[in-house]
Amino acid sequence: MKRNIKKYFREYKWSHILAMIRNGFSAPATYDGTFSGKLVVITGATSGIGYVTARKYAAKGANLLCINRNPERSEKLKAEIEHEFGVRCDFLIADLSKLEEVLRVSGELQGWPDPFDVFIHNAGVYLTKRELTGEGFEKTFMVHYLASFVMNFLLINKLKAEGCCRIILVGSEGHRFAVWGLQLDDLHWERRRYSGLKSYGSAKTAQMLSMLIFDDHFSGTGVTINSMHPGAVKTDTGQENGRVYRWFKKHLFDKTLKSPDVSAEALYYLGAAPELDGVSGKFFNLTTPEIPAPPTLDRAVAEKLWEITLEMAGLHSDDKEGVSESNIHQLQKA
Repeated sequence: MKRNIKKYFREYKWSHILAMIRNGFSAPATYDGTFSGKLVVITGATSGIGYVTARKYAAKGANLLCINRNPERSEKLKAEIEHEFGVRCDFLIADLSKLEEVLRVSGELQGWPDPFDVFIHNAGVYLTKRELTGEGFEKTFMVHYLASFVMNFLLINKLKAEGCCRIILVGSEGHRFAVWGLQLDDLHWERRRYSGLKSYGSAKTAQMLSMLIFDDHFSGTGVTINSMHPGAVKTDTGQENGRVYRWFKKHLFDKTLKSPDVSAEALYYLGAAPELDGVSGKFFNLTTPEIPAPPTLDRAVAEKLWEITLEMAGLHSDDKEGVSESNIHQLQKA
């Protein structure tokens, strides 16, 4: 399946690249209002951007529902948040690199009794070598794209019925590493030479393409979905890689990066600020609206990717009504 290289080449604009560079030096807009009594869902909340963002929302009075991989760290986070801020901090345990667990936790989210006011897809991974999950998916693609897609898809009806949620995809300017877009017939890098930057860019591009279609589903319902670049900040991402990568990250890369407090400030603004009511389908560099790379705006590719993803996850359009036990059973047998 060929990529639209000629089309994208014509669509790239120097003004957009210069705007990205300029925006990288800008501080995020801030919102000082409270968020008392609201419920915020955050994936990957025990470290990095997710942890600081969880504390930010809790400090503003929000209750939390965190989706984490580690039970012990989740218990510690719960105790810390509830003791320090006096809000509720629940958690669900799921490894988002495993589709079976994503399907399971999506079912738990569908049945959650309280409405979701903000849903932040933050969990991430960065790999320098190709790694497949037990279900055969390239891991970066699975964690950054497929997990968030499945959760959003299976929550469509719940969120539309509640009519109050802001979905925020923690994306990245790294989507620009997929310069010529996705190769839809090789999403798991079976036929191409693997590159950590390119696979990361492809996963983030896929995530933003899905945003176009989800925005259609949520139109007029009170539910919005946006993507944001969290800034060049220091996180624990990449610890899965070898000692050489970790040394360079610690002694070189991290010394040039900002505190994740910058990201948390932006995520609070995007989730709580009244001026963003109804704003949907946009990409923000922190809190500044920005035109992303052309491949993320290709609706024809977005529609093809949507169908491919449903098939890949073993889902059908009517699965929005509820996650099927047969989906999980079939995966267990695969």
